[in-house]
Amino acid sequence: MKKPKIVILGAGYGGLMTTVRLQKQVGVNEADIVLINKNDYHYETTWLHEASAGTLHHDRVRYDIRAVIDRSKVDFVQDTVVEIKKDEKKVILENGEVEYDYLVISLGGEPETFGIQGLKEYAFGITNVNSSRQLREHIEYQFATYNMEAEKNDNRLTIVVGGAGFTGIEFLGELTNRIPELCREYDIDPHKVKILCVEAAPTVLPGFDPELVKYAVSQLERKGVEFLIGTAIKECTPEGIFVAKGDAEPYEIKAETVVWAAGVRGNAIIEKSGFEAMRGRVKVTPELRVPGYEDVFVIGDSSLVINEEINRPYPPTAQISMQQGENVAANIARLVRNKQDLVPFEFDNKGTVCSLGEDDAIGVVFGKKLTGAKASFMKKVIDNRSLFMIGGIGLLLKKGKFNVF
Repeated sequence: MKKPKIVILGAGYGGLMTTVRLQKQVGVNEADIVLINKNDYHYETTWLHEASAGTLHHDRVRYDIRAVIDRSKVDFVQDTVVEIKKDEKKVILENGEVEYDYLVISLGGEPETFGIQGLKEYAFGITNVNSSRQLREHIEYQFATYNMEAEKNDNRLTIVVGGAGFTGIEFLGELTNRIPELCREYDIDPHKVKILCVEAAPTVLPGFDPELVKYAVSQLERKGVEFLIGTAIKECTPEGIFVAKGDAEPYEIKAETVVWAAGVRGNAIIEKSGFEAMRGRVKVTPELRVPGYEDVFVIGDSSLVINEEINRPYPPTAQISMQQGENVAANIARLVRNKQDLVPFEFDNKGTVCSLGEDDAIGVVFGKKLTGAKASFMKKVIDNRSLFMIGGIGLLLKKGKFNVF
């Protein structure tokens, strides 16, 4: 009897969790497991804001995929997915194709630019290891160049962050820690540096506890961040951005560094492959399957799971992706053994913590509000827990954050 082939696309939080759980739950004689990823490493998406600001080396945020998978059970293929032929049960890659019996799509998200002109061309993103390196090096270049020019260009020291969601706020927290170091290093008056955060929504961290949001804003303002709330970026240019509040006339803010951190959509492969989706995200069944395709599961940023309490989608986070990975692995193991009673996915929200720099954060953990050093400690505990869940004690000791106080 032919063994079923399980193909997992993407080695982010969800895909890697699916893989390491499946390799424990399914015997080598029961199924073939194939993991496909364009890089030979996994990167901690939730650490990219640190690499982008330069407070953490980019190599700290990534680790070798082969170090955490059982290569006697999992065939790792380094390649890029081009398209999914769901009716032919086939995945087209840049360098070939692979057939599947069960498919797990965990390809991650992409920046959502909302059609704003010039963003793709002129703004920096915090999306992967290389974009983070590019942003860090660009900021350092602006500081290094400032004092070398006969005619000072103050726009080199102006940094605009578009978006006051998690990514934007966490990046600002790291940036405000890094700026004093850069000023000392390049002999620059810290008062010359301008950091602006532009957010179209009426509040910072929409949906977060208002008391904690107030704390975060006051902490960042104290470190020099200026917030433009209820203000939309209308256009990005090589010289900066044009913004407008409501129906008012747009005005220009000149800046040599514009960072876009204001939205995530599902992977473009989803729509290219003909899946019914909203902004690249598939509204999955309770078992995380594609409606009409019981052999295809979608998890992570490209899946849409509704929070029944508020009738809105859960935000795409590492926590939900990893829980989805565990659920899918258990259900595929059941299918391999011809058990059809799959377990519906239920998100167990253990809390959310938003970092404000090395030793500061805000969060709600197990229903309790935390700020400052306590919240920062919990953030590092969460980061370490995800490493342990995927790679065990070995990965935790190698990559973990132990400067907890």
